[in-house]
Amino acid sequence: MQFDAGDQVHVAVFGKGLVREVRNGGRYLVEVKGRAMLVAAAQLTAVEARKRRPKGRADPAPGGVPAALARTHAPRSIDLHGLTAEEAIAALDTLLNDAILAGADEVRVIHGRSGGRLKTAVHDRLKRLPAIRRYRLDPANPGVTIVTL
Repeated sequence: MQFDAGDQVHVAVFGKGLVREVRNGGRYLVEVKGRAMLVAAAQLTAVEARKRRPKGRADPAPGGVPAALARTHAPRSIDLHGLTAEEAIAALDTLLNDAILAGADEVRVIHGRSGGRLKTAVHDRLKRLPAIRRYRLDPANPGVTIVTL
């Protein structure tokens, strides 16, 4: 069975979780109880969605974003390992867009420590974006940048 980002799933042994990213090779990045794990599709089963509210009774969108544009589930982190600087910037822009529309306060960008090309490209891009309040290296891991939206 195929899953998309934002789908609720049951991970064998671990319980209910949320698909954060779809990876190649039939693998998914799933968040279960606050922890992210890489899981093969064979270990996942779909969780039935809750009944939808009747029309006209929608929840207000976060941060004043129009309801038609709001995202209910957006990843809060991205791993840029193995990408070129151009691919990383495109992926970063997508993450930031989805996080802002979902009303997130903060996202984590995993760029790694070696070489510094991705980190430099990410920081250069973040400097130019007015929606970014601030960004800083994670004190526990210099291969991660924490971005405050």
